[in-house]
Amino acid sequence: MHARIRKYHGADTAPIVELSLLAWEPVFASLQRELGEELFVRLHGDWRRYQATAVRGVLANDAIRTWVAITEDRAAGTAGHAGDRVAGFVAAMLHPSRLIGEIVMLAVHPQEQSRGVGTALTEYATDWLRGAGARVALVETGGDEGHAPARRCYERADYRLLPIARYFRAL
Repeated sequence: MHARIRKYHGADTAPIVELSLLAWEPVFASLQRELGEELFVRLHGDWRRYQATAVRGVLANDAIRTWVAITEDRAAGTAGHAGDRVAGFVAAMLHPSRLIGEIVMLAVHPQEQSRGVGTALTEYATDWLRGAGARVALVETGGDEGHAPARRCYERADYRLLPIARYFRAL
């Protein structure tokens, strides 16, 4: 991985929302196939607006710590100088009553996926959780095809899968 990780700043919001929508497009397409149109729309409506709102909510939550992975973006620079680009982000929080840490959200720009950015962000957040006193760290993701890259990332970071069944019904 050729990225550096730093704390989130307010100026990162727009690039984080943009990369999240790009990264999660295959995830929501998979969810739509799995759930069917009716359930999918009832759960997410316009998934882009739903997800952008969820990301902004996480970024604005003072109980959640967020970090970004920055890579060099030569296309963004001028006169041959490189610029920085937000390649991904991770958000985590500590549940102090049970000493459980949770990775709340993670996304990596599609152009940076499969390059170790997601694993590096996961490990960075996990290290922070450990240092904050967590005795267990957790992260949730889907079991569908769209979430397969996320599952691989968490497994590379030594997280153990607990199969859980979640059922939905339109009412």
